[in-house]
Amino acid sequence: MQEQTIPLIINFAPTGMIPTREMTPHAPLSIAEIVEDVHQAFEMGITMVHLHARDEATGEPAHDSGTYGRIVEGIRRYAPDLVLAVSLSGRLVHEFEKRAEPLSLEGSLKPDMGSLTLSSMNFSGQDSMNAPSMIGRLAAEMKKRGILPELEAFDAGMINYAKYLESKGLIEPPHYFNLLLGNIASAQADMLHAGMMIRDLPPQSYWSLAGIGNAQLPMNSVAVAMGGGVRVGLEDQLFYDMKHRRLARNIDLLTRIHTLAAANEREVMAPSELRGLLNLQSGHGAYGRTTDTER
Repeated sequence: MQEQTIPLIINFAPTGMIPTREMTPHAPLSIAEIVEDVHQAFEMGITMVHLHARDEATGEPAHDSGTYGRIVEGIRRYAPDLVLAVSLSGRLVHEFEKRAEPLSLEGSLKPDMGSLTLSSMNFSGQDSMNAPSMIGRLAAEMKKRGILPELEAFDAGMINYAKYLESKGLIEPPHYFNLLLGNIASAQADMLHAGMMIRDLPPQSYWSLAGIGNAQLPMNSVAVAMGGGVRVGLEDQLFYDMKHRRLARNIDLLTRIHTLAAANEREVMAPSELRGLLNLQSGHGAYGRTTDTER
């Protein structure tokens, strides 16, 4: 893992799979809304974005490359070097072909990263199925296409599984991890769980802390103070305050992160710097991992 304080990685997660218009009027659901929320975030200062797509007609989660492609195209018109990660979630779809479809985007639409949850798990009322065979196939597909896994760990066992995947040659460093704490059936949002997961990361790993629900602010605060990165956005928390009196906008959550960063004298990492750390191509038309011949 990183051994010295680096600029703050802000991984922006604007919508996820759960928020609906009934839950909050601020969740970006259409392609235009997602693109605009990312635009506002980019203007304020973010390093990367974790994208979920939504069906234009229903607002339901979408997995097709066409919808993802339109989102990526819209973002790259104004942010050609922003690091883009597409979700390959197993919460609603279980077929490899559907989960892997966003990885088929190429050229100026190619994602830099694809999410890889490192085990099956339960949320409060729903499961997320990630069988070993599925994890291996998604990792192999990303390796073949030159796309970096955005490694998602909800407990320490998932980090150990990442080391197993590395030993099998399915993933290779440098790594980027989202460490997600506070889910009811996973690692809890406290210093002991966070510290243990950070300690167990494989060498050459960069990490961000995410908190589910009310855990977002304390985990983000810990990460800023500890020298790590943050994942922040309406995907993980719909409210600005702990007592749920005020629904948040994405820009509200990001403004607070910038305030925390300034108080801790942390600069926000530019997308170009993260690209260098993770051996990603430079953007501006060239995306995904840098090959050995390009280094």
